[in-house]
Amino acid sequence: MAKFLISTGAFIAALGIAFGAFGAHGLRTKLEPRMLEVWQTGVEYHMYHALGLILIGMISHWLGSSALIKWSGGLMLAGILLFSGSLYVLALTGTGWLGAIAPLGGSSFIIAWILLAVALLRTS
Repeated sequence: MAKFLISTGAFIAALGIAFGAFGAHGLRTKLEPRMLEVWQTGVEYHMYHALGLILIGMISHWLGSSALIKWSGGLMLAGILLFSGSLYVLALTGTGWLGAIAPLGGSSFIIAWILLAVALLRTS
């Protein structure tokens, strides 16, 4: 589980860098400033939580892979897909209803961090 989380986090971080560069260079003249901000917010949370996945993988390696740590990693990944993914699509398409998906991803992030904290507090 640790290798999966760390390697997935590293791959997702690489994608985050590519998406950030694409936004800065490829979309600057194609999107309205507000939609470029939406894209950038997606990239920021994408990167924070890619690093979060790597952290969860490292903790899993050190402490073993408990159910709480597995759930934390899964929710972190889901949050990236739901939150950042919906913001990317929103910025590119202007489809407003996609903004309703972002809170599901944000909730996934919050729960993932709480589960990680609980998992750590339960270790001896």
